[in-house]
Amino acid sequence: MPENQLISKLDRCVTKCIMEYALIGNGDSVLIGVSGGKDSLALAELLARRSRIFVPKFKITALHVEMEGIGYNSDTEYLKDFCNGLGIDFYARSCSIDFSKDKRKSPCFLCSWYRRKTLFDFARECGCNKIALGHHRDDIIATLLMNMTFQGSFSTMPPLLKMNRFDMCIIRPLALIDESDLNALAEYRGYRIQEKR
Repeated sequence: MPENQLISKLDRCVTKCIMEYALIGNGDSVLIGVSGGKDSLALAELLARRSRIFVPKFKITALHVEMEGIGYNSDTEYLKDFCNGLGIDFYARSCSIDFSKDKRKSPCFLCSWYRRKTLFDFARECGCNKIALGHHRDDIIATLLMNMTFQGSFSTMPPLLKMNRFDMCIIRPLALIDESDLNALAEYRGYRIQEKR
């Protein structure tokens, strides 16, 4: 599919998701979790494009959370330049986990939990009322199948999750997009993906 047709398709999917699930309203302040992977870079680009349309009017901020002791090289300068080029203010925070002191959960769960906690703390600090994550349709289907197989529950990640305890919403504007289309966008755009050590 030609690049301009792909962008139009992705724009339509994001707009449909925002409208169908009431993900973003006028005056919202949205924090994007930018990991540096193709999904979060695409999310930043597509939401930046959407924010320039008159309705709804919303503000975007991006945060990259770097986990100390985890085997990834974070090129925060690239991520900052990428986001700033889209008109998005970019911030970076680091946090660490002592896996030897918390044996209750797997290292993957703990890493994800601490990243999420850092996102929530920063969102409150900068006045954001929504956190946007880059989960796409394939992620949502995979989570459904894993929950059915390993937990016996028919559940997955919703496009809109209201966190009443924290007065915050998690939104997934890429929920209607196939991963193959994000792969194609990443190739067209030449996204520089963070490297695993």
